[in-house]
Amino acid sequence: MNKFLIVGLGNIGAEYVNTRHNIGFNVAEVLAQKHEASFRSDRLADVAEFTLKGRKLVCIKPTTYMNLSGKAVKYWADKEHIAIENTLVIVDEIAIPIDKLRLRPSGSAGGHNGLKSIEEVLGTDAYPRLRFGVGNNYPKGRQVEYVLGKWAAAEWPLVEKKIQVSVSLVETFALAGLATAMNQFNKLSITL
Repeated sequence: MNKFLIVGLGNIGAEYVNTRHNIGFNVAEVLAQKHEASFRSDRLADVAEFTLKGRKLVCIKPTTYMNLSGKAVKYWADKEHIAIENTLVIVDEIAIPIDKLRLRPSGSAGGHNGLKSIEEVLGTDAYPRLRFGVGNNYPKGRQVEYVLGKWAAAEWPLVEKKIQVSVSLVETFALAGLATAMNQFNKLSITL
């Protein structure tokens, strides 16, 4: 059976719920919910598993905090014997507008501590990642407060729609492959 590791990045703790930085958690939760899978606490992560048309998806939300995410990714990829090209990391991205998603086969961490940790632990930046655009509507020097801040009420309906589109993207990645998912989703402009 073909296996996939879906990694939603975020920080544990009530203060981080529904922040921009935790969008990876949100996407993983909605994906699991759609497939009637629930998360359980396990080693280094909360884990939910389900089968999609003969493919096994292991969804994790690392419980290591963002800057140690690599430990959880490596542990679960090794434990489940999942190839790096079948690992998809979902992450917030300030360099991408709020109406966009970007799926890439590899790339730089771009200053993102979660991606830096994964790259460090895996020893490569050649793993697929879904960058969920959160925009950059913050004053100079306020980046940390922005990404750790909660979504504005006016943004949330669009964010919810984008989470649904992200779930479809993950399913396409698992069923049809990276190239197909990139072609289908990277050009989309998601609006209400």
